[in-house]
Amino acid sequence: MGDHPVTAAAGSADADLLLRVLSSLLREDVAGLRTRSTPVERADGTWLRLAPVVRTGPAGSERQALAPDPRGDALLLPVREDGFQCEWAARRPLLLVESAGPEPAAVELATCDEVLTALKALAAPEDRAGFDAFADECRQTLATMRLHAASDDEVLELLAGRHGADAAYWTGLSGGLAHDTVAARLDHPVYPTARGRSGLTDAHLRAYAPEFHPRFALRWLAVPREAVTVRGTVPGPRPSALGLPGRLDAGHLALPIHPLTAAGPLRDAVREAGLEAGAVLAGEPYGEVVPTLSMRTVAPVDGPGLHLKLPLATSTLGRLNRRTVKPGTLVDGAAAQRLLRTVIAREPRFRGSVLLADEGSYAHAGHELLAVLVRRWPPGLEDAVVVPMAGLLARAPGGRLVVDRLADRFYGGEPLALLDALLALLFDWQTTLFGYGIALESHQQNVSLVLDEHAGRPRLRLLFKDNDGPRVNRVRLRAALGEQVPEKSAFDDPRICGDSDRPVADLFTTITVHLCAGAYAFGLARHGRAPLTRLLRLVRARLAEAVERLGTRPGEPGAVLRAHVLDAPRLPVKAMVTAGTLLTKDRSGASDINKHYTTGPNYLLRDV
Repeated sequence: MGDHPVTAAAGSADADLLLRVLSSLLREDVAGLRTRSTPVERADGTWLRLAPVVRTGPAGSERQALAPDPRGDALLLPVREDGFQCEWAARRPLLLVESAGPEPAAVELATCDEVLTALKALAAPEDRAGFDAFADECRQTLATMRLHAASDDEVLELLAGRHGADAAYWTGLSGGLAHDTVAARLDHPVYPTARGRSGLTDAHLRAYAPEFHPRFALRWLAVPREAVTVRGTVPGPRPSALGLPGRLDAGHLALPIHPLTAAGPLRDAVREAGLEAGAVLAGEPYGEVVPTLSMRTVAPVDGPGLHLKLPLATSTLGRLNRRTVKPGTLVDGAAAQRLLRTVIAREPRFRGSVLLADEGSYAHAGHELLAVLVRRWPPGLEDAVVVPMAGLLARAPGGRLVVDRLADRFYGGEPLALLDALLALLFDWQTTLFGYGIALESHQQNVSLVLDEHAGRPRLRLLFKDNDGPRVNRVRLRAALGEQVPEKSAFDDPRICGDSDRPVADLFTTITVHLCAGAYAFGLARHGRAPLTRLLRLVRARLAEAVERLGTRPGEPGAVLRAHVLDAPRLPVKAMVTAGTLLTKDRSGASDINKHYTTGPNYLLRDV
């Protein structure tokens, strides 16, 4: 049952990227592509026609608006029915420009540069720099896609040689790093240019990115101890072990530095932190590491049970989504971990099935490039397969999908049986958290499946990390925890805590439902594992079961989730391109670029 070939690529890297970009711009209604367009039926299928417009009113003023312009050019986008976060998706990698006038003409725009130039002309002048930035993201991503295509076989051979030919037997946390590598070669379910990383060359990627499974040594900065905030246990060598003068051992702490940071913005960061007189960069690298799925987080080769999250001066998932480590996020991650442990202590059924990385140890020197989070994985994972959710649909050595390999070993060759077990536990846990007023930003990269055999049967557990961006309804949390409720001041980010369900329900929907459930229904259907209606029916059934456990009377958490998710005609959808790149925060109004939403159709109603 599991011996399925992987679906062939839709076309060239250029065409695949443009299809994703057009679908994202349509979903986020850039230039009115979704809400101002009219469906037009042509011989080859449906097109959306955006009538020509002109901007009126003073530039930058609230009175400026789009008005019909019969003399202008119309834009036409070929589309197909979709349903995953938008009614439509781009069907062909092009945008058609139809010009009016005495001699009408049509011009095909078939590159990201051409498409974004056309849409930029419809944007307000103050927003046009964002279209240029996104065009640059597209160019970076295209270069990375080509690099991945050229190196796929080489990397899979490396993994097979180092970890074995069958990904279902890549065990322990070292094997988990191999799963990170194949996951890093997949596209994000929503953000079209996720493979791009600003400012990094092909050589940088080969040397430091997870999709190449490299090994490299860290750099180290000796910082005066009085300038460093330390919580928990932060490992590191003494300065003298790094070749620095022994006199520094008594008064300095060695902070690990990513080589890309050391070679680039480190000097400016030291100056901005006021540490020029006291901080000393060791001349020689020390400590060999492997990058994890999150490029800025690395694992020691000889001890992968410990991860170090290090700042990088690059951006992914949007130009505003920088990969630095702000000191406040370290505080928030530790506070969220304590809160989750409190919930698990009160909900004993999760004590063996939901695992949490320990992220209570960290150090920083008051600057987002001078920080480290120390992540410690729970013990007892040596014989388990640890797979990030982001890697389930990745290609493994031999050409088959990781999910098929895992299904063969643990679920009798049935990928849907694996999905069923995953959804049952995931929804049980996340809806329970919702009942406490908590939603996690636990997307595919932050949740791992832990698979092994226990008492002669397959066992699936979930492992969570990076919980620094939750949303909390303190009204529900206080009602559930009473005196155990943490103070609002326990979190550094004031956006985390509120007194209503809506931000919590929005995060639950966009992360747990869309990225950790809906994406797999549509993804497995695309790969031919089952009809989409059957997969969506499974998602809805498991979610409905979990929701019912929360109570269905008005005001109860289950009733809120039923109204907000199961029965809502439309669902919140991340507008990541708009908030992350196209617009500034002032222009988009996004208080958090990762939690800025539009809406899309509720695909869970499709079979009702």
